Amino acid sequence: MSLSHHLPAPHPQRTALHNEIHARPPEALAAPLAISHVVLLCDADQREASRAHLASLLRDHHLPVPDRDCTHLRVDVAGFHLRWELHTEFVSWSFSCPLDPAGLGEREPETVLRHLPQAWLAGLPGRLLAGLHLWVLRAAPTGCAPQLGTVLREDTLVGSVLDGGRAEVYADFALHADGFTRMVLLSGDMPARGLGRLVQQLIEIDSYRMMALLALPVARRAFAALGRAEHELAALAAAIRDAARHEEPQLLDRLTLLAGEIESQYAASHSRFSASSAYFQLVDRRVADIGEARLPGLQTLGDFIQRRLSPARSTCEWAARRQDALSQRVSRASNLLRTRVEIEQQESSQQLLATMNRRQAVQLKLQSTVEGLSVAAITYYIVGLVTYLAKGAQALGWPFTPESTAAVAIPIVAVAVWGSLRRLHERVKGA
Repeated sequence: MSLSHHLPAPHPQRTALHNEIHARPPEALAAPLAISHVVLLCDADQREASRAHLASLLRDHHLPVPDRDCTHLRVDVAGFHLRWELHTEFVSWSFSCPLDPAGLGEREPETVLRHLPQAWLAGLPGRLLAGLHLWVLRAAPTGCAPQLGTVLREDTLVGSVLDGGRAEVYADFALHADGFTRMVLLSGDMPARGLGRLVQQLIEIDSYRMMALLALPVARRAFAALGRAEHELAALAAAIRDAARHEEPQLLDRLTLLAGEIESQYAASHSRFSASSAYFQLVDRRVADIGEARLPGLQTLGDFIQRRLSPARSTCEWAARRQDALSQRVSRASNLLRTRVEIEQQESSQQLLATMNRRQAVQLKLQSTVEGLSVAAITYYIVGLVTYLAKGAQALGWPFTPESTAAVAIPIVAVAVWGSLRRLHERVKGA
């Protein structure tokens, strides 16, 4: 009995997330086989163009075309098998067909590319980053390198025993005249699924090592810019130590400009260094997965990759660490200079406040003096009015002389005026 109708509605991405575990599974392969693998760097437009290019090939052979959400496809086309995968930064194309192993020691076997429409092959969207020809032979492992001089370069030949002695792989990691590297895999009696998984791991080792190395030119360019920035920072640090107060704003501007340049470079290269680190880890994992054992007189693939990629890997990691360290040093120098400027500004502000307090005290004294003069002046004018009033009142029978009246009025008027001014002053101060 199904209980699905009692459950909440599924998440809209549930099916896609669940099926992700089955994405890009290894195929069951049977030797002898010729495989050609191509990795093309693509931007967003080229990724869409790659899907359209695939669709054009399938339409020409009356096969169903992929939908817009398709990211990988396996299909048999006339004379060859095609595996297409859309990745974050690149698109990979794998072509394979049965191989006639006759005469392998005498001449290089043909590749699957001869079965492809050449005009269509030349129009693959993107920039070629990696190309690999892999020949899978049913020959049993021999424990020593076969005569592969027609396929691989003996001066850079590497090889190893795989899968507990059930298979052997040979490679030279060299670009040949056609722009492809080469591998030969002796599969012995490996089962089809195991062989497909091993082939996929070998292809991914070659692809991911090239993707990882994309950060190396970025690191080399970064070192030149970092050298200039470090020299500028050292000069600024020395100038900050001996700078006068009036020079500090200009130094702060130079530090801010330097910080902007470093952050701009960091933003431009950080994603590449992060991706490179992830690709290097994938290479390590795939090398570990194939379970290599040493062949007499030959380096294993893992040893060769470790020796040859370690300097590049260290260069990329050191460039990323150096960028981060320089950014932190500039930030510390900027913070120190800002703190110094802020302290000096605070000291200037304190001096300004002290000056303002002194000026305010002087103003208060002047105000008190002005208030005293104002009381005397106002009293003088009011007493004058009282004198005129007393003279007029004397004719009406006022018993005191104007001078006596003025003398009596002076203290009264002065006290009243002083009190009025004080109340007005307190009212203004309170407002």
